[in-house]
Amino acid sequence: MTGHTTTRQRLTAELLDALRTDGGVRVVTGEPGCGRTTFLDHAARLFRAGPVRHLRAGQAHELDDVLRTATAARPLLLCVDDAHLWDAPARAALARTAARIRETGVRAALLVTVPAHRRVARELADLPVLRLGPLTPADAAPLVRDAADGAVDPAVREELITAAEGNPALLLALVRRLSPAQLSGRRALPPLLVTGEVLAEVAGDRLPDDPGGLLLTTAAAARATGEEDADEELVLRACPSASDGPLPDLLTRGEGRLRFRSALMFRAVYATAPPGHRRAAHLALAEAATEADGILPLLHRSWAVTGPASAVAAALTRAATDPACTAPPALRRRALTRAAELTPDGTGRARLHLAAAQQALLAGRTADALRLLELARGRSAPASVRGGAELLRGALLLADGPVEDARESFLLAADLLPPPAAARATLAAADAAWSAGDPAACLSALAPTRTPPALPLAEACVRVPRSGTPTASDASAARADATASRTACTPPTNPPPDGDPSRDHRDGLRAVLLARFDLAAAPLRRVVDHGLRGSDPDHLLRSAAAALMLGDVTSARRAGARALAAARTSGSAALEPRALEYLAYAELRAGRHQLARTHAEEGLRTAARAGQRNTAAHHHAVLALAASIEGEADLVTEHAEAALRTARRHGLAQAATLAHWAAARADLGAGRPREAAQRLGPLVQPGARRGHFAVWMLAVPCFVEAAASAGRPQHAAAVVESFALWAACGADPQAPSQLLRCRALLAAPDTADELYRRALDRHDDTAGDFERARTELLYGKWLRRRRRLREARTRLEEARLGFERCGARLWAQQAAAELRAGGAAPAAAPAAPPCLARLTPQQLRIARYVAEGATNREVALSLSVSTRTVDYHLRNVFATLGLRSRVELVRLVEQEEKTGARL
Repeated sequence: MTGHTTTRQRLTAELLDALRTDGGVRVVTGEPGCGRTTFLDHAARLFRAGPVRHLRAGQAHELDDVLRTATAARPLLLCVDDAHLWDAPARAALARTAARIRETGVRAALLVTVPAHRRVARELADLPVLRLGPLTPADAAPLVRDAADGAVDPAVREELITAAEGNPALLLALVRRLSPAQLSGRRALPPLLVTGEVLAEVAGDRLPDDPGGLLLTTAAAARATGEEDADEELVLRACPSASDGPLPDLLTRGEGRLRFRSALMFRAVYATAPPGHRRAAHLALAEAATEADGILPLLHRSWAVTGPASAVAAALTRAATDPACTAPPALRRRALTRAAELTPDGTGRARLHLAAAQQALLAGRTADALRLLELARGRSAPASVRGGAELLRGALLLADGPVEDARESFLLAADLLPPPAAARATLAAADAAWSAGDPAACLSALAPTRTPPALPLAEACVRVPRSGTPTASDASAARADATASRTACTPPTNPPPDGDPSRDHRDGLRAVLLARFDLAAAPLRRVVDHGLRGSDPDHLLRSAAAALMLGDVTSARRAGARALAAARTSGSAALEPRALEYLAYAELRAGRHQLARTHAEEGLRTAARAGQRNTAAHHHAVLALAASIEGEADLVTEHAEAALRTARRHGLAQAATLAHWAAARADLGAGRPREAAQRLGPLVQPGARRGHFAVWMLAVPCFVEAAASAGRPQHAAAVVESFALWAACGADPQAPSQLLRCRALLAAPDTADELYRRALDRHDDTAGDFERARTELLYGKWLRRRRRLREARTRLEEARLGFERCGARLWAQQAAAELRAGGAAPAAAPAAPPCLARLTPQQLRIARYVAEGATNREVALSLSVSTRTVDYHLRNVFATLGLRSRVELVRLVEQEEKTGARL
């Protein structure tokens, strides 16, 4: 089969690189239809270091002779497909050959394929395994295109890829089943794409008999929960005749759970069973369940009936919508979907499909939510249902689509919904306008009669006239507002009375947008306190947003962490990436860049699982910002470009501004102030290209430093006065010290000294080594150029140590270079491992993962970077350390760990 190339080819290349370098053995396994034979053939085509031999059943006696052909100059690749078909003596000979390759250093590599839906033969059980996972959507798309031999409608392609669940053989079977008209989208798809007939075709003769019913009962139990395994105790209670017998080869057990070795075989066992047998299995599971199982007994009973069943549907609906229900959103979605199938009334079905879509969204199942929405938004549905569907569609687009389209969906929902729900829809439109960088639309939606949105990133902004130059009246009004704001921002001695947090958030956010900080602080403080008193993830996210606007990063971090814990506890996969986004931004604002990086890497993985590309773009922006501090230019470029790709396609002005800022800060750290000023100028100066209204002010200190260092301080004077208004509002703890630093950069020599000292004094009031070290560095440079060398050395050494504490390698090198220029060598760094100390932080991370046995692809997934980036870093690791193979890297790491080294 052709088409599924990118990920599999990279995996093959990595495997061959390891085998060719070190020699070795791999047992390649995967479920039926995963392409084991194709993988083996592709590996044979790519192996050009020496001869390739394919051995089949009955040729075990040739193993020794074949192995003798391997030489140091021409290593051998030995391929054995379907080794499970070899008899036991032949498998034993194969195992001896594998041991010889692994233990004696013979210049040969051995690839053996076995199926994953059965136990690995005892003779091969101890060999290292490479499991072929499902195709990614990106790899499945060209497979569909090649197999269809013509145009495929994108929506149809997505349906096919989702239905196949990454199995290439099943995907090909589905494509063959459809007509050209169906593939092109001119005719409707079949109601059920994956039928028992299709699954039986792919599974072939691999489906065993199931006389005791254990396989079908396990499949029915897992189908109800939507999980990959089932409760063993429940299954055995429902199928008592199987409790004493051996476990079928298709199943495995562990920690009280039964699981199919292959997802395809699990689907095939259930789909190919006679309908009566399936109903009997579900009925047995319903009777074996206990009250503690909640919705599950009702779900099983629903699959034991035929035709419409209003009473069963009503019971399922009550259970799934009960506020006291503790079932995760994924299980509620299944219950509501099944209730809709059993409901004869069209309006009732539409309402249930909408409710199921809402739970699918919470569960992070975007594709399922969209399919359910299509069932709910027909013309026959009442306006309230169609409005609810548009509201939910807007939420989906806001997380993974053009935000202007999301805004239009929200506005359409507002026209269709009754007043309370319409208010929520218009506020969601404001959320979309915020993401798009449209402050006028935000203010329109935040009118006093409406409820505020939960913003994806709540950062305060300042009001500047359209000309971009503040007037005297603006400045005096802002100073008065700021004075009142600082007073109002002080946490009250007694907790504020309970009110309406939605109204408080609306009032506080609207006041911020209007630069009325004196009116914003009190309602936003009530929002923060209200959220932190509970455990609702949405309220906690709102609390984090309000805390960021107040500049209370401690409360923002606390609310973000609690929101993350609450989302995980409730199974709300859609809320996890958002909670991690708030938490990562709060860590950045607190100057804890490495923690921000950790949370953003996790957020990127959860956003990918939940299908939230817009949220992923924000996590990429955080990772770019963190990498710009650590001086990893290639990572800054990769994450900034990833953020910008989505930002440009979906209109995410906020993520785009952060990505450009990260790239400029990387230029500044690398000693390229002219390039940094050129990047930042359009973002912070008046004009159509100015950055997002809530973010551009954060980049001003970098622009001022870049402009001054490039010899163009006059370009920064106007934005410093705008920044002064921002600093006065009290929303950013770092802003007052940054403002003094900016003024020092532009000041005459007789006043700059005092401004730098005052800036350092203000840094004492806030956390964050990085910003303080930047001020120390700039002050040290200023002192050195005035030949005040003793004072300069003190400041520059403090800067170097501060940068090293926060991992800002390139910035620390700047400080060290300034020390040398002033005639002093920097103080000796603490003793470090002689080899590993030469690696960058990212190289160290990659070296650690590789030493633990991870492939390049696994490292890339763990660090949320591309495989190409891992390849690049790993080559540099080998070059820096003078190594030739992964084996040598493992030995080096183990040796230095024994002597107390730390990666």
